[in-house]
Formats: sequence, structure tokens, C-alpha cells
Amino acid sequence: MKKRLLFAALAMACVMMLTGCLNPTPGVSHPADPAPEEGALLFTTGGEQGTYYRFGQVLAEKIYEATGTQLYAVVSGGSQENIEAVQKGDAMFGFAQTDVLSYAWEGTRLFDRKMDHITVIAELYKEQVQIVTMDPNIKSVADLKEKSVSIGAAGSGVYCNAIDILAAYGLTERDISPTYQDFGDSVSALQSGKIDAAFVVAGAPTSAVSGLAATANIYLIGLDEAHIDQLIASSPHYSKASISKRTYNTSSDIDTVAVGAVLIANKDAATEDVYHVISGIYENLAAITKVYSKGAELDLQLASEVGTVPYHPGAAAYFAEKGITVPID
Repeated sequence: MKKRLLFAALAMACVMMLTGCLNPTPGVSHPADPAPEEGALLFTTGGEQGTYYRFGQVLAEKIYEATGTQLYAVVSGGSQENIEAVQKGDAMFGFAQTDVLSYAWEGTRLFDRKMDHITVIAELYKEQVQIVTMDPNIKSVADLKEKSVSIGAAGSGVYCNAIDILAAYGLTERDISPTYQDFGDSVSALQSGKIDAAFVVAGAPTSAVSGLAATANIYLIGLDEAHIDQLIASSPHYSKASISKRTYNTSSDIDTVAVGAVLIANKDAATEDVYHVISGIYENLAAITKVYSKGAELDLQLASEVGTVPYHPGAAAYFAEKGITVPID
């Protein structure tokens, strides 16, 4: 327990340095909040300028309003870090990409052993692979050869996606000049001309990309149909996706691929807490969407479709009330 509280206190210390948070609410972390008391439920999200963090704050607030269950949504390094924290019990809840979640369950790629204390609550929405550049001459992934490219923070889900997509076009890390940056740092590096392109994997619009698009001309590098089909054939975690030209005011819609954003829980999380989390989301879709447009993508059928990792019994109980059966361990 001391380890959990120390982790929570350190997380809150990081949050206290952030700006631009929501108005203080007991279920959400804010610059003025103290470290969570014993029994508080730590919820690891993602980088400050990514969808995970912003949406995580909204969900924590609405879950608290609806059920009284307190989640403290804090900044993190993303999928791998969240999974490892949930596995250890340092956090009870976290976000993860579907592909990284599967690697964790299998003990492959980013993980040297099986993460067997993670369970699924729901798949929330799709995260599009966004390849951003300010150079109009970069029109294809193939054009990234010998370019300086941010391929996500080391060990992140973005990194895995970038490697997969480069490989589909016959490229490796050695064929580019890679940097390993989160969304915010990637956008800053693009803006200052330090890199030529950046991989961003998050629900679009993503605040880091939107901020750049508001001040400069950006271009999204799309994927052609043959390479999309190749990616899906090699990994069932990918699905076809499109980013509307209205999202970032680009000249046309962009074809790409997406992975799922999943809410996970430690297998020892209390059944009642997990039930409150999922019911607090899916019984309050209008309220969530009113605050954050990503809420419009929440769908109960999609939520039940993660097949690689078992669901938490608290989530399964809620699905059962809706006539949906999900796998449990």
C-alpha cells in the first residue's frame, strides 16, 4: 500500500505543474489538488496534449458526478506505462491501445513477460494513425526515407504503430533519422523545423495537432489502399479509418488505419468500483458528449468487442444487464 500511495503522490506532484485543467472537481486531478487519500482510484491517461489525458479528465469528472466513485486522472507516458502501473497495482485504471494491450497479455514486443493482472472495462473509441508534416513535398510514407521523423516516445504504442507502418512500405528505423518524442514535443519540433514529420496515434482531433494547424499549414500523410490491406492482414488490431478534411482544415480527407482506445483495470479492482466506472460512462453519454465531442463515439457494442484480454467481472455485470456477454477470466 505504501508503494501505491508513493506512486500516487508522485503522480499528483507532476499534475500540480500542469495548466489548463478543468475546474476543480473531487473526482479529477488539478493543480491545487492534494495527493489522493488512501482508497482513491488512480487513473493513468497519457501526455498532456493527447486525447487520453483530456478525455480521461472528462470521464473521471462525469463518473464522480454520476456515482460518487473518485478517479484521479493523471498524466502518464501512455499505453505501456499505464499497463505496467495497472499490472503492479500502482494504478487501478488506465488507458491502452488495443494492440499494446494484446502484446502485454501475450508478453511480446514491448513486454518481456505476460501482464496477467490486467482486465478490460471497455473499448471506448478508435485512435487514428496521424502522420503529420509541414513539408508539402512529403506525400507518402515512402518519402520519409532519410528524413527526420518522430516515431513516438520510446516504448510507446505510437512507436509500435510507426514501426509497423514503416515496415509495410519497406522501411525500418535505420532508413530514417528517428527521434522519440511525445505529441507535444513532436509538434514543437515540427514547428521549429527540427524534424520533418511525426507519428501521432490518438483520437482525432488531437489537441497538439489542432494547435499546430491553427497557426501553420500542416499536411497529413495518408496510406494507400494496398498498404492498408497489408497492415490489416498482418495485424488484426488495425482497422480502416479516415480523417475528414474538416478535422485540421486539410485539402482533402485522409485514408489511414486506427487502433482502439481501451479502458483497463487491475483484476483485483473492486467489482463495485468497476461497475460504477462503466455505468458512469455509458449511462451518461449525453453529458459526456456535451463537454467533449469524443463522447459521441462511445458505443456499447464497440465497448464489448475486445477479444484478446478478458473483461473485469464488474464490467461484465454491466454488459449482462444490457444483454451482452463478454469474456471473463
